[in-house]
Amino acid sequence: MKNKVLFVIFTALMLSACKQDYSTTKIVGKRNAITDSLASKSEIEDYIKPYRAHVNRDLDSILAYAANTYSKSDGDLNTAIGNFMADAVFEMSNSIFKKRTKHGIDMVLLNHGGIRSIVSKGNITSRTAYEIMPFDNSVFVTPMKGQQIKEMITYLAERKRAHPISKLKLTLNDDYTINEALIGNKEIDYEKTYYVATNDYLYNGGSNMLFLKSKDTVYDLNYKIRNLLIDYFKKIDTLKPVIDDRFTQIKNN
Repeated sequence: MKNKVLFVIFTALMLSACKQDYSTTKIVGKRNAITDSLASKSEIEDYIKPYRAHVNRDLDSILAYAANTYSKSDGDLNTAIGNFMADAVFEMSNSIFKKRTKHGIDMVLLNHGGIRSIVSKGNITSRTAYEIMPFDNSVFVTPMKGQQIKEMITYLAERKRAHPISKLKLTLNDDYTINEALIGNKEIDYEKTYYVATNDYLYNGGSNMLFLKSKDTVYDLNYKIRNLLIDYFKKIDTLKPVIDDRFTQIKNN
């Protein structure tokens, strides 16, 4: 028994003597650039090849035809590509909103910077929609009262930029003051609540559009604008938007 006790004491002393405190004094990192010089793994390539082919097949499926090439730099206050996008949001979202709320969408406001690519003349595919709208922004419909509407048209006049709009007609004087503002081709009733379709990014203050925030219920249609564009392309045969008179300036000679 005595020997066993001595053995236990000896073992405990040895473990105590061997115990050391460790702490991190330095971390060394190395940057490995991912370039074409890195050799590919054939087994990985073989594994992802059918998935890549499936995705590319879906993205490259032809949905419609573009009659021309459209760019967001084509106009000063409104562009064909911006007009098409705003009109598409109205057309594809209005019926959904009506079914859910019994109200109609009065107008659409998007942002010029949200258009991330041109639409090239020729075949339109799902890939086209991903290039124009690579973000996962969804359609929001916000109720806007008179003061918010005033702030909105003032914002558009001061920014002097082709933010995509639909069902709003805004005419500026030569000095960029507001000459006329109509919603649905009618004078704006500042005692009325208007339902404005936009996206979640702008509703939450993107592009400094703080006037979109509402104290009333905001409606998330759970409809990504990219998917909306794909559905719109499937619906039409040929895309041929134009620069029109929805946002213009009267210039004095």
